[in-house]
Amino acid sequence: MVQTARVSAVVWTAAGSLLAWLWLLLCQGFFWRTDVRLPSRTEPVEWPSVCVVVPARDEAAVLPAALPSLLAQDYPGPAEVFLVDDGSTDGTGDLARELARRHGGLPLTVGSPGEPPAGWTGKLWAVRHGIGLARARDPEYLLLTDADIAHAPDSLRELVAAARSGGFDVVSQMARLRVESVWERLVVPAFVYFFAQLYPFRRIAGTGRTAAAAGGCVLLRADAAERARIPDAIRHAVIDDVALARAVKRGGGRVWLGLAERVDSVRPYPRLHDLWRMVSRSAYAQLRHNVLLLTGTVAGLALVYLVPPVAVLAGLATSRAPAAVLGGLAWLVMAGPYLPMLRYYRQPLWLAPLLPLTAFLYLLMTVDSAVQHYRGRGAAWKGRTYARPDAVPDEG
Repeated sequence: MVQTARVSAVVWTAAGSLLAWLWLLLCQGFFWRTDVRLPSRTEPVEWPSVCVVVPARDEAAVLPAALPSLLAQDYPGPAEVFLVDDGSTDGTGDLARELARRHGGLPLTVGSPGEPPAGWTGKLWAVRHGIGLARARDPEYLLLTDADIAHAPDSLRELVAAARSGGFDVVSQMARLRVESVWERLVVPAFVYFFAQLYPFRRIAGTGRTAAAAGGCVLLRADAAERARIPDAIRHAVIDDVALARAVKRGGGRVWLGLAERVDSVRPYPRLHDLWRMVSRSAYAQLRHNVLLLTGTVAGLALVYLVPPVAVLAGLATSRAPAAVLGGLAWLVMAGPYLPMLRYYRQPLWLAPLLPLTAFLYLLMTVDSAVQHYRGRGAAWKGRTYARPDAVPDEG
């Protein structure tokens, strides 16, 4: 009787997983599709002015592969680059100046904001300083981009044309991350896939509440930034790109996010430890430091990603066909929608059945993020540890 009850529980759980996947496949904004690229656009008669703001902290290793691509932008209008050296100890600022002297191109200004005051994350404090420097040029648009992002020569041109043509206040592209090491191949495409599952790109451009951006490449109208009080209104945000998009959309702005075609991150993540740190630094912040949301997320990941292979193994071990069949169907439905993302990243399709393993790693990273939070370490990035949000006074 007990054995039968256990088998029945496995069968019903596998059926629940299959139903969950069918719902995700059909009702979650077709998140699995990778054809959301820059929207149709026409070039404006008069090109608006743009200031590019690059927050950089200890980026000497990646700057030579990224900064020259910004300086070489083929942009017909006024454009200038402001790199904010956020307390680097590796000569980032001097290297940026040397690269500008060597490569030429757009004018470059290197600034330094000093240490961030309480309540600010370092990156957003650097962004604030960069926007302050840019204000003297009175730009119509700001391009916020990270120091590890390499842009095709027409990247800025295409972003501005898309924003102007579509009437968007934010146009953001999710840079194609590096996938060269074994761990990058296993984890990186899934990272983007899970992000799209949380924030379906097709819904972001609509009038609903879904809003997100990708911090490596965000074109922002300057007047929309002022209306939304960017970055002051999100000064404590660890996941600053999503917070920025939400603030702009709450202020009545229009937001677009899609996958990039020729905007690439050159930052390497050769070891699992590097990827673990990237995810765990912000995973619990994504859940608003809420234990109930953490519990629900862990349960949801287990049901959706882990139950199918467990049901297959349990069904085969107990010779119970229903559990194996339902688990196998759920596993198949899980692997299918992942194929477009693997194609986008030019990865072998046999990685699709390994998605449960990757999801298990993300589950552990999320739990570790919560553990680090409750140990009082907060979110760590670039040698800084940010205080827990409830420990930071809100100055309004």
